[in-house]
Amino acid sequence: MDRRTFITAFAALAGASAAGSALAKGAADPVAAPAAPAAPATFEPSDYVLGPGDKLRLIVFGEETLSGEFVIASNGTVALPLIGDVQAAGLTVRDFQGKVEDELRKGYLRDPRVSAEVLNYRPFYILGEVNKPGEYPYTNGLTVLNAIATAGGFTYRAKTNKAYIRRANETSERAYDMSSVLTVAPGDTIRIAERFL
Repeated sequence: MDRRTFITAFAALAGASAAGSALAKGAADPVAAPAAPAAPATFEPSDYVLGPGDKLRLIVFGEETLSGEFVIASNGTVALPLIGDVQAAGLTVRDFQGKVEDELRKGYLRDPRVSAEVLNYRPFYILGEVNKPGEYPYTNGLTVLNAIATAGGFTYRAKTNKAYIRRANETSERAYDMSSVLTVAPGDTIRIAERFL
């Protein structure tokens, strides 16, 4: 066996030994263990997807009678003067602006310019092992730890290292490691589980 072959064989043997030692100590198998979801990115208003309960300010430039404040109804539409119900749920603010402009071009205004902004985001919900579970108004920059504080803090039974969150645009909740950068978006439902001794 030449020197290069010996070094390669020794390195492979050392790697296998280290991996076996780590598994013996209870380390997770990197192949078998599911990857923990990364903490979600900070909520960006420009990426926000509108939904029922959001309150909007709509300005149609040069048309004060068409401008105003509107709430997205439970069916996802906004009732606007002149053009009637316009679908808003599922759209970003920019997409909604474009849709309103398109509707106004259909025989109402030649070159409409529309600006929309969210005045009040839909609330978030928190349940489980917090002292005051319920519905709370969303504020920009909200983290899960802020939400828990708003809800009166953890109960003595709370599992404090995980938060289970169902995002507004998802159908099931996911587990996240608790951290100071774990963010909440409007419409999210947070669940704090009970710890078992």
